[in-house]
Order: sequence, then structure tokens, then C-alpha cells
Amino acid sequence: MTTAKEIAARLAAARRTRTALADFPGAVPVTLEEAYAIQRAGIALRGEAAIAGWKVGRIPPDMAARLGEDRFIGPVYRDDVVRAPARGEAVFALFGGGSAAFEAEVAVTLGEVPDDTPPATPEQARAWVVAAHIAVEVAGSPVATLPALKALGSIPDQGNNNGQIIGARLPLDALDDPDTLSCTTRIDGVEIARAAASALPGGPMAALAFAARRVAAIGMRLRAGQFVSTGAITGVHAVRAGQRCEADFGRWGTITCRATCS
Repeated sequence: MTTAKEIAARLAAARRTRTALADFPGAVPVTLEEAYAIQRAGIALRGEAAIAGWKVGRIPPDMAARLGEDRFIGPVYRDDVVRAPARGEAVFALFGGGSAAFEAEVAVTLGEVPDDTPPATPEQARAWVVAAHIAVEVAGSPVATLPALKALGSIPDQGNNNGQIIGARLPLDALDDPDTLSCTTRIDGVEIARAAASALPGGPMAALAFAARRVAAIGMRLRAGQFVSTGAITGVHAVRAGQRCEADFGRWGTITCRATCS
């Protein structure tokens, strides 16, 4: 039987060499504990110090009822974080032959993080935040079948994260009224979806509180200066090389990117 460390090593090698995998490299986990064991082994290969932040994803309702959680996390490494240019397009990097998705999000940066118990409520989590930005999660994996595997396939492979694009800064009081954080996603100029950050269950701060608890559950902790990308506001949208993607947050700014294979 392939071990968690062996699966993590195969996933890490595929990412490092930009090599597509037709299938998940081993038995797909059936529990959250198995999935996070692989993720944790992958983090050990890179080193915890390389983590710039964390992404939060959603677990579909049918799977959430079985697993007991409706969100999941994954690490975002410093080398995979870029700032959106004031003008022009950012690069949305794809794994050739793998899978990719565009996700418009709000990313929050953490100030002083207490050493004690993680926040139990969104209000407690809000007190940790010192900055917020519009953002795009570059979701993706060298595993071509990963979208079909949902959370139990995504969690082991960095939570299906392939990078983060950080855009314009948001006023912190916008976090207190997520209805005001509306976003329109367009691909090749066509509107795909429109929603407000309040579409995330409990809003972005509920996602932050979850991330803090889940990071603690895998034996780590959020740290000052790290960010948490709080979830796909307008949904998860598959993209292919050459497409132009936009996350338009109206008065707060727009992030435009071009999908390219590397």
C-alpha cells in the first residue's frame, strides 16, 4: 500500500517538474484524517517556513454531511504568490495536462496571532485581521482527474492550490458587511457568475475562523503576516490555456489574468 509520504512525494515531484498525472498517485483518501496526513507530509517536504498563507475551499453538501466539515484548507507557498499589476494582466499558471480553475476571493492578512485557542466565532477571527485584499486563487493540480475527486483529492495536493494573485486593498470595514463585497467573474469577456462575499456561509470571517481551527487540528498554527484566502465567492470555474479571466469587484478594483501553461 502506498503511504502518505510516498503519495506526497509523488505529488510534490509532479508539481516541481510540471509533469501531468493522469490519475491520483495512490489510493484516494476516504477520510479527512487520511487526506490531511498526505497534505502534512507534503508540507514537511517544503518546510513550514515556506508557507505564505492558506486557502479555504468548500466541501460539497453530500460529502460534508459524511465528513462532518463543510470546508477544507491547503497551504499557499511564498514562491506561488504574486501581486496583480495596476495595469495589464497577471499570469494564471496552468499545469499542462493537469486541472485548473479560477476563483475570485477575498484574502485577509493576519496581525498578532494569539498562542491560545483558535477563534470560535467570526467576530473573534475578525480581531486578527490587519489588512484585506481582493484576490484570485490560482486553483490547480498536475492531477487531471482532481476535480472529480472533490475535497478528498484536493486536500492532499496542497488543497488544489497553484498560487495566489493579490489585488487592490480593501477597507477593513468592508469585511463587516460582506454584502458590499460583490464580484463578477468573466472568462473571455463573458459573464460567468456574480455574487457577494455573503454567499460564503457565515461570510469571509467564518472561513478565517475555520482555517485557524483546521490548521491547529493538523498540528500547526496561523502566523502573523500570513494571509488566508477565504473561499470562492462566485464559484469554481475551470479554465484552459489562453483564456482571459477577470474578477471584477466594482469600486474595489479588478484582477485580470491570462491563463498560460508552464
